[in-house]
Amino acid sequence: MATLATQCTENFMAYALTQNRTWSEGRLHMAGTDLTVEFRQLSPYLMQPFEATLARDVSMEVYHGRRFSSDGFGVPLALLSKRCEGAPLCELLPPEGVFRDATAWIEMDAQGNPVLVFADPLRLPRVKIGGAEFALASDSSAAWARGVQTSKLNRLGVWGLFGGREVGRRAGIFLLEDYDPDKKPVVMIHGLGSSPLIWAGLSNAIWGDEVLRSHYQVWHVVYQTNAPLLVTRLRVQQYLDAAWDTLDPEHDDFARSNIVLVGHSLGGVIARMLCADSGDVLWDAAFVTDASQMRADASDLAVVDQTFHFTAYPGVGRAIFLAAPHRGSPAATSWYGRLARVLVGRRSPEIQSLRRVAQSNPESVRAELLDPYLHGWVNSISTLQSAQPVRAAGERLMPREGVAYHTIAGALPHSGFDSDGVVPVTSTFLDGAQSTLVVRHGHDLAESLEAQAEVLRILQEDVAHGQRWPIDCHLDATQCEEGLPDGPRSDQSE
Repeated sequence: MATLATQCTENFMAYALTQNRTWSEGRLHMAGTDLTVEFRQLSPYLMQPFEATLARDVSMEVYHGRRFSSDGFGVPLALLSKRCEGAPLCELLPPEGVFRDATAWIEMDAQGNPVLVFADPLRLPRVKIGGAEFALASDSSAAWARGVQTSKLNRLGVWGLFGGREVGRRAGIFLLEDYDPDKKPVVMIHGLGSSPLIWAGLSNAIWGDEVLRSHYQVWHVVYQTNAPLLVTRLRVQQYLDAAWDTLDPEHDDFARSNIVLVGHSLGGVIARMLCADSGDVLWDAAFVTDASQMRADASDLAVVDQTFHFTAYPGVGRAIFLAAPHRGSPAATSWYGRLARVLVGRRSPEIQSLRRVAQSNPESVRAELLDPYLHGWVNSISTLQSAQPVRAAGERLMPREGVAYHTIAGALPHSGFDSDGVVPVTSTFLDGAQSTLVVRHGHDLAESLEAQAEVLRILQEDVAHGQRWPIDCHLDATQCEEGLPDGPRSDQSE
């Protein structure tokens, strides 16, 4: 009976979605029938009216065909609405809109009239129909994949590297699901010329794992990748501050003190810098005098000071670095790296502050950096050069005590498995890492299933062992494997 009811609902929705593009609660007349549309525990972030698409009809191309779903009562849908306006929370939602999973079914009200129900299968995983209870069908992959179809981020990421301003206007922290004060945020930071779309596979895998989805919430960072490393670190810190001021102004939520950072390439170095205390290490690599002895506008000095001086971001408990050039990248000094250093934009206001400070205090800048600082010849690629003094000094900045961290590197055969084609394997290694894995893959490591599986393993162990982890898995691997949940079903094709 339940199977027949679900099939009838699916047939009805396939027809209804050709007749009705947007949906709101209330009465509806369709195919000669009057019915009521009712929403049950849908995300409050969704704005009415919203679009609905059968989950089965949403392409899984962004996930390379990998779909996570579960059978049950009802028909899985992908919902897409405009984001809200006029409230601070709205700025934390993707500009493309709000996309959420839902499940639909038809039931009868007390008078025997049909009711079309849209419900959130996470908030309402089971439903009673008549005298029986059923688990709802769900598809955790479709909603975000539907939202991605409207995104310009891939193109904007490249233009952001070369100075395009649209990414700068869209920069910030974006919630991919409703904020939950009791879930750990997994904050994903992309790399040079990239965008959060590189996290599609990993995000999909987290949402597709019932245990991980109940413990973690996915946040994506968008930033303009032409700015120097330290400037970007400062900006991401500011994005996080703004998000927490909106979500948890008292700063006492469990989520606020249990952040997991995941960074790819330049994003991995930014993540490490967010875990570290700078002391005077970076300042002393760039300047020979204290800021108090410099002649410059106070606002310019303040910007330069907070760029070179910082403390570990509060609340970060774990960090995972993928293909991160912690010791620089030879690609930054190659011919195409030199060309990119010329082309990549240097218009950031922070660099202009640094330039004005250097022009007023040339005697305070170390000789090898004076010329680039005077002319503002500093960008994201130049600050990844292995010999760059501030970058080299930054190698000494390790995650503070209490932050567990992990490294994942790529290695290709044509490089003798010494490099992913951009970053040497040795540049990704960090002493004291809880785990280190080398994957046979190129620099687009975030898209590797093996690398994604390693991130899931780390998160699963975190869930299984809680405050007792990290433990020494090298001494007793059975402790790391004990108690890990079985994964959900994953379909490799549509």
